[in-house]
Amino acid sequence: MAKNTKTFVCQNCGAVTPRWAGKCEACGEWNTIVEEASRETLPKGVSGGKGGRKIAFVDLKGQSAPPPRRTTTIGELDRVCGGGLVAGSAILVGGDPGIGKSTLLLQATALLAANAACVYITGEESVDQVRLRAQRLGMAMAPVQLASATNVRDIVASLEAGQPPDVVVIDSIQTMYSDTIDSAPGTVTQVRTCAHELIRVAKSRGFTLFLVGHVTKEGTLAGPRVLEHMVDTVLYFEGDRGHQFRILRAVKNRFGATDEIGVFEMTDMGLNEVLNPSALFLAERRGNVSGSCVFAGIEGTRPVLVEIQALVAPSPLGTPRRAVVGWDMARLNMVMAVLEARAGLAFGGYDIYLNVAGGLRIQEPAADLAVAAALISALTGEPVPADAVVFGEIGLSGEVRAVALRDLRLKEAAKLGFRRGWVPRPARRNDKKGAKPEEVKSTLALEDMGHVQDVVSQFSDIAAAIPAKPAAKPAQSGRS
Repeated sequence: MAKNTKTFVCQNCGAVTPRWAGKCEACGEWNTIVEEASRETLPKGVSGGKGGRKIAFVDLKGQSAPPPRRTTTIGELDRVCGGGLVAGSAILVGGDPGIGKSTLLLQATALLAANAACVYITGEESVDQVRLRAQRLGMAMAPVQLASATNVRDIVASLEAGQPPDVVVIDSIQTMYSDTIDSAPGTVTQVRTCAHELIRVAKSRGFTLFLVGHVTKEGTLAGPRVLEHMVDTVLYFEGDRGHQFRILRAVKNRFGATDEIGVFEMTDMGLNEVLNPSALFLAERRGNVSGSCVFAGIEGTRPVLVEIQALVAPSPLGTPRRAVVGWDMARLNMVMAVLEARAGLAFGGYDIYLNVAGGLRIQEPAADLAVAAALISALTGEPVPADAVVFGEIGLSGEVRAVALRDLRLKEAAKLGFRRGWVPRPARRNDKKGAKPEEVKSTLALEDMGHVQDVVSQFSDIAAAIPAKPAAKPAQSGRS
């Protein structure tokens, strides 16, 4: 007969330990180990295939056509999901509290309900509270099946009975619990068990499942990482609640491209999709300000132009400040070190502030050259040309390396009225005839940057930013 035993599970990584400890040895986090009840059974051998049934194997080349994707009519959401929703898939949506996760999914289910059977199950709010939000969004008349429940046994029984729905939203997975487990909702065991049961029903019944997940203070999804492995798509909803822009980013997608983004604007009537994010990010830009530079980046398959702002101010402290918003701090330190070692600039006595305007977070190394241009402009007080876009990766020896999708970046810049570009030299291809540079046709006047010194030479007041070297002391001929 099975007996209940006590185990200790880390709420951050899901590691199981036989006794309590203040620090988890697997992930290194403190005060994350919680006692949970588990059911222990005697191990049974499975050799020889006794008691099991044979499974059917098929060829990799299937005969049936892939099922069509279901579009939500929200273009930005469909883009991030890979072109639409796939039947039988599980999508995990995470984000900070109040960022707009429930609003986005309620809008999507209300639009899908016109041609599909949609179910919205909430565990955080009551039915009346969800109706109030639907009235504010102007979607109170949408035929969405609404319920407030937290018991997974009841939810699974309802979904397995009768005709299956087409889309199901669970808001949120941390509020669900299974009565077969003696632990509180939101723990590792509960989250893993509830997600497994809901995903199993979605695969067997063929409906699309949305799971809303909480995030930790670091911005990652709360609970074990196994939850991200269980689902087909992981979406992060990013942005500052004090800012009107929201970024929906795909970090995992089994049915589409990863690192794809969708841009939304939060209004009184909900989330509105932004069709041209580059024009929106540059709407309030002033081109005659030092420390400002336009970076032509790539987010997934979409080119996005954003403004990078830098501020260099004398520091009254012994250790100057370094503050970054929207970029990697380690990458900024590397770019400043290269400018000091390879270009002779001095940032040691200055406070450095770097900001990516619009709330977008840049992750690709192609922004190195734009950051370097913004830092030099802020240091010298000379603005970067207002009609110039900058992109390129900087190496430790000071060379500027080529980046991918150069022509796509330049086309987006030309469409928005830019006339010149500070870009790395074209990449070279290796073929039978030898190495040839990649030819890119562009209407912009391009200035190839092979080294950080080429960027420094674009500023006429750079001599004032480089401190003069102290004169060498004359050698003494004798003792006094």
